[in-house]
Amino acid sequence: MEQVNCDVSPLKAEMKEQLTAISSAIEQSMLVLENQNGCLLGEFEKIRSRFSHLETIAASFYLQCYLGPYTDKYADLSLAVQNLAARRQGALIVVEREDAVSSLLQAGIPIRAWMTHSLLESIFFPGSPLHDGAVVIRESQIISAANVLPLSHVSVGEQKLGTRHRAALGLSEQSDALVIVVSEETGKASFALHGHLYPIITH
Repeated sequence: MEQVNCDVSPLKAEMKEQLTAISSAIEQSMLVLENQNGCLLGEFEKIRSRFSHLETIAASFYLQCYLGPYTDKYADLSLAVQNLAARRQGALIVVEREDAVSSLLQAGIPIRAWMTHSLLESIFFPGSPLHDGAVVIRESQIISAANVLPLSHVSVGEQKLGTRHRAALGLSEQSDALVIVVSEETGKASFALHGHLYPIITH
């Protein structure tokens, strides 16, 4: 992933804490291995769980870093994603960065309004005529809604991805846009960047 320069954040401190804990768990595993009666299987599960939690923290930290230079509405965007995830309302949000995305998607309905978390949440309210499709954000504005994104054909491990996640990956494969997706099935949120999908914290 690209280099970013971020201010000190509580998430960064939490990442250091998790890395220290993982390092200690690995050292403990070495001690277990030296004990001929020891079994490492339980230790592996603990380390795997900590790595998974660390990935989520790191993704949330870098999400703010990647969006900071392109929108001053990060707080509204973050709050909207948290609320949508809590209500398990599916969402697909494109934040345009250096690359224009208009030629890569099937255009939806023009909005051209200042972004607020309440407006963003209302667009993805179930039954809303605009909820099915992606919102495009440029700087501090919601440019359009109900856009159709190109779908990725890449699978993530053995995981079968839904249409929203494939759309998020698809656009991120063809541009430097950052695409946030909220799953209505699980309430979990992720972001796609450069063809990769990263889980983020929503609570």
